[in-house]
Amino acid sequence: MKTIYYLLASTGLAVSLSSAAVAQESATVAFLMPDQASTRYEEHDYPGFKAEMEKLCPDCTVIYQNANADVALQQQQFNSAIAQGAKVVVLDPVDSAAAAALVEIAHSQDVKVIAYDRPIPDKPADYYVSFDNEGIGRSIAQSLVDHLKASGVPEGSGVLQINGSPTDAAAGLIRDGIDSALDASGYKTLAEYDTPDWAPPKAQEWTAGQITRFGDQIKGIVAANDGTGGGAIAALKAAGVKPVPPVTGNDATIAALQLVISGDQYNTISKPSEIVAAAAANVAVKLIKGETPEATHKLYETPSQLFTPAVVTAENIKAEIFDKKINTPEEICTGEYVEGCRKLGIMN
Repeated sequence: MKTIYYLLASTGLAVSLSSAAVAQESATVAFLMPDQASTRYEEHDYPGFKAEMEKLCPDCTVIYQNANADVALQQQQFNSAIAQGAKVVVLDPVDSAAAAALVEIAHSQDVKVIAYDRPIPDKPADYYVSFDNEGIGRSIAQSLVDHLKASGVPEGSGVLQINGSPTDAAAGLIRDGIDSALDASGYKTLAEYDTPDWAPPKAQEWTAGQITRFGDQIKGIVAANDGTGGGAIAALKAAGVKPVPPVTGNDATIAALQLVISGDQYNTISKPSEIVAAAAANVAVKLIKGETPEATHKLYETPSQLFTPAVVTAENIKAEIFDKKINTPEEICTGEYVEGCRKLGIMN
């Protein structure tokens, strides 16, 4: 048995993944993702999972489906995967509460379930793999708070809070992290919104209403991911707000990195999904072999492995994203973003 090390240099944390020896069994594994509002699943999560499965179990079959934020569709995909002989289902649920019934179905047929990214609080899965979502919420909010204070924004000033989907337990953890940072900050939350399906247009519509309501009282916006943050920024620009107050994000999407470079978004979270995807593949292979994967945490009575990501701002985007080759200048520094990349030393 060997050990694979992923070094998250920004935190100085070396995370050890106990890697199963290449599985000899031929088995079917399903990788079921929740929505297409974020591009990460097709661009990072699934390719990372598939690549690691090919290394660990070259004879295994991987079924990939995306439910496009449809609970009923995900249930159909889940049932179909089991009907196709899946022995392990890696599930990122559309609705964390509804997913409890899927875990029960799987366990009744001796199928293992790995909760992925979003936990399943009401029914323990066999394992949970994710980044530390509460830590993410705390980090992006604290980063914004520190920036506001350094910029001379007085305590008592107001911010908006845009949370993720109310059906996503991970969004609830991110919200809890945001709350912990804001509650101790001295700033007040003017208004708060749970974004259905994490949909950027809904975040944009809500923000537009708050701009009308609060105007220049809005000194910052804590958005739970890049999609909702991008929606907030679009609303601010459409309303002619200048300068755009600092807005947070999470996921380090290409669009968000470009907004950080242009100065329209204050921060995002770099969490290379391939790390979590590889860990999920590792756990899946262990479960196929009848082994018990090691756990570093326990969340909702589920053995878990949680990774620590890095906050990215304009100050460290070169080091965190480009020097680590998570993205290349050719991918990000296009069109109107070329000049910003030059100013930040990303390209000549």
